[in-house]
Amino acid sequence: MFRLAHISDIHLGPLPRLSARELASKRITGYINWHRNRGKRLFGNILESLLDDIRAADPDHLAVTGDLVNLATKAEIMAATQWLVETGDPQDVSVVPGNHDAYVPGAFEALSHAWRPYMLGDDEALSTSGDNLFPYCRVRGNVALIGVSTASATPPFSANGIFGRRQALALRQHLVEAENEGLFRVVMIHHPPVRGAAKTYKRMLGIRRFGAVMRSAGAELVLHGHTHLDTLYRLPGKDADVPVVGVPSASEALGGHRPASGYNLFTISGAPGAWSCRLDRYGLDADSRSFEVFRSEEL
Repeated sequence: MFRLAHISDIHLGPLPRLSARELASKRITGYINWHRNRGKRLFGNILESLLDDIRAADPDHLAVTGDLVNLATKAEIMAATQWLVETGDPQDVSVVPGNHDAYVPGAFEALSHAWRPYMLGDDEALSTSGDNLFPYCRVRGNVALIGVSTASATPPFSANGIFGRRQALALRQHLVEAENEGLFRVVMIHHPPVRGAAKTYKRMLGIRRFGAVMRSAGAELVLHGHTHLDTLYRLPGKDADVPVVGVPSASEALGGHRPASGYNLFTISGAPGAWSCRLDRYGLDADSRSFEVFRSEEL
């Protein structure tokens, strides 16, 4: 049995003091949005309570599917690095970046260096830096954790992700090899690889390409963030439909138009051809101090 926790969209705050040079970019729109909206809904104490609850559940591994920061400033990336160190050992925590982590040109390269230990595949010789880190594959127990990056700097008022041909070919290879090794295959990605799951200006470019990989190679589970919603979709796979599971923001307070902070806990057991995967969804309760299971289902 393997227990996998999943969180996303951390959006660590508060924002650091920004220089005029840092604001002379797309960051100005994000800065205004933070002070008008996001900063009023995201609170660090909720995130700490969530992490305490996950530690009490004692999962075998933690998957973090992006948006650790807000505007991808140097100070934010450094703070997120320290947060990762405090959250867990790189052997026990796997990360893929989101659009906010690559908010402006140059940010992706900075995070790739800073968070590298948490995004490094088992075959370190093949993992260098930047785009070449992805997709990566880590085997933990009977589970293959495959990290894909859709993070890319985009123009103002755009939050699209990109899943290109190079990653598609490499992802398919990882999936085939993991299947041959008899592993339960989990794909981690930030943007939902499903049509209609996100608005046009926030969707993933390459959804058709991702779907083709699923149909040709299959997977047992896909985890994503980005929408801040507790969703479940299914994509046609090689032998069976592939569950695609979203999760709310790890830092969202009660009272907003999207679900409050939560995490997913997957219990994986069985063997190839007869896998079992139970999903327990944990959400913030009414007192904003603890988390409780509000839905359980077999995937």
